[in-house]
Amino acid sequence: MTRINAVLLVMLLASSLYLVQVSYESRRLFSALDRAQAQERELETDFERLQLDKRSQATPLRVERVARDKLGMRSASPAVTQYVDAPAPAASGPLTASAQGARP
Repeated sequence: MTRINAVLLVMLLASSLYLVQVSYESRRLFSALDRAQAQERELETDFERLQLDKRSQATPLRVERVARDKLGMRSASPAVTQYVDAPAPAASGPLTASAQGARP
């Protein structure tokens, strides 16, 4: 009988230690989850702020002003437009006029 009591006492102590370890691990994981959720909320707030900044920075008027002021660009007008002629395709061997896209 004493042997059974000793075995039961050892099993009781082992299960108690296991329960304490599981409780500690559960608390640790819960606090890690809470920190991760707080970080998620912070990142969502930052993302929304950055989206708002992106929309405000990409307005056509601001893009035009930055292009003009910082990049030295100017609006296209006939006075500053240069037209470039495309080179004529060279005839090369077996292609016929219809295959080159010429019209009769």
